[in-house]
Amino acid sequence: MKTTISWYDEHAKELAVQYEALLPESVHGWAADLLPQGNALALDVGAGTGRDAAWLTSRGYEVVAVEPSAGMREEAQRLHADDPVQWINDSLPDFKNVFRLGLTFDFILLSAVWMHISEVDRPRAFRKLITLLKPGGLIAMSLRQGPVDVDREMHPVSEQEIERLAKEHGAFIQRRQETPDQGGRAEVSWIQLAVRLPDDGTGALPLLRHIILNDDKSSTYKLALLRALCRIADGAPGYAKSEEHGFISIPLGLVGLYWLRLFKPLLVAELPQQPANRGLDRLGFVRKDFRRLLVPGTDVSHLDMRVGMTFSGDRAKALHYALRDACKTIEEMPAHYMTYPGGVPILPVTRLGRLSLQSAITLDETYLLSFGRMRIPGHLWRALQRFDVWIEPALIAEWQRLIKSYCMHQGRSVEDTVINNAMIWSEPGRDVKVAREQASRLMVGPGVRCVWTGRLLSDSNLDIDHCLPWASWPCGDLWNLLPAHRSVNQQQKRDRLPSAEILQSARERIEEWWEKAYYKAPSLILPEQFRFEAKASLPIVSGDKFELGDVFAGLTMQRLRLKYDQQVPEWHK
Repeated sequence: MKTTISWYDEHAKELAVQYEALLPESVHGWAADLLPQGNALALDVGAGTGRDAAWLTSRGYEVVAVEPSAGMREEAQRLHADDPVQWINDSLPDFKNVFRLGLTFDFILLSAVWMHISEVDRPRAFRKLITLLKPGGLIAMSLRQGPVDVDREMHPVSEQEIERLAKEHGAFIQRRQETPDQGGRAEVSWIQLAVRLPDDGTGALPLLRHIILNDDKSSTYKLALLRALCRIADGAPGYAKSEEHGFISIPLGLVGLYWLRLFKPLLVAELPQQPANRGLDRLGFVRKDFRRLLVPGTDVSHLDMRVGMTFSGDRAKALHYALRDACKTIEEMPAHYMTYPGGVPILPVTRLGRLSLQSAITLDETYLLSFGRMRIPGHLWRALQRFDVWIEPALIAEWQRLIKSYCMHQGRSVEDTVINNAMIWSEPGRDVKVAREQASRLMVGPGVRCVWTGRLLSDSNLDIDHCLPWASWPCGDLWNLLPAHRSVNQQQKRDRLPSAEILQSARERIEEWWEKAYYKAPSLILPEQFRFEAKASLPIVSGDKFELGDVFAGLTMQRLRLKYDQQVPEWHK
């Protein structure tokens, strides 16, 4: 960076002529409609001769301009002496002087800057920028395409890198545009990116980002708890109950179950969850019963740790006490230390008394509630449901970063692929075998009709369709597996949501299929599995009274969530 700064010092006067000849309205017009309206605080990084900083003040913004080259700053203050710009001598990735200001910004501009930051420094630089951005704020940055200038110490850049960094920090690319070089260089072009930090207006996302990116962490426990809640909000919202004062209550045993499911592959891979090399013994929930889950004969796969599964004998005993220890650790550690500024817990826990162990356990609502409850502020719960697509990648990236730092602290070397594989949340495979078997059984008797068209099906044209598409929401629950004509499923519906009209017109056929194939099937297992899965993964389905109309209502609400929160495309006939 010193070489770069020296070059700009030496060429400041001639560069000033070039830069000031370009109109900022033209250079940044691609993002004009995305910029803040009215009063705003802007940060111009690598502000050069002050052209853009002065333009931002003309829009009514208060502007802090950062420029490490003394020569460029002198030219800027000479050319734009009348513009109320606050100049700072600083540079990425350190940004020490900027952080001392204690400010956060509505808009951050990086015009022709990113290529001067080395690849190894970019994750840290991006993290600094995101930390300085207000919720809902925007970063506009330009990526230089074409041959690098060795004299100015440039590095190759890619938009894929920015997309990855944005995702890891809970942000997203709002706009991408390619533009020619304003200076007329044929060999140079620019990719313009607008990076938005989402905000739901409730304060939930800033709170989550603070815990993920800034909060002190002596272990990975806080990240594990938040990721467990993300997975529950996405895959088991039916277990959430509304309480007074805007809280949502979920079974503490469900949190413990997801906690164990997240940690088990990490601990099997011997990946540290604390800075010191203390081994598994110092993790509060890793006691003899958790270890028994790793022993052949009593081992329980993390894929088996899901709602509706039944265990007996030694496996039931090991899982029961492992859940007890996990719930105790959650209450005493992350839930206790995740607080508001006044010390009030964000996620208060109520645990019940001594738990009695039965010879067999079923991971249903009653059993999971026997461990107690966790209360989640309503706005936080809704953010986890609506913005999981941004929140969970940020959690994963920070968890991976901590593991790497712990390994370095312990003098260990670990491949990224080992960490990545252990962090994957694995769902049961895309298995439609049970649904297909039930369709074959019914074909012998009353027949099976395509839920979308009403046509009678045969083995030659039967497809089992994921009503809510697997590509967008990987759910293999029985209620989501419907018989469809192969041509309709593969050529028309494909990986799209059924529209509201199509779903409503198919309601009678869907409920008839659910009743005959699952809920009143001549099986001891399928009716209970259908009920367990529907109550866990669909909203609304709750209470002792269970009717197929409730399941359809839950399906309808989940369709709306995928449509509006994840922008899954619809299928219209």
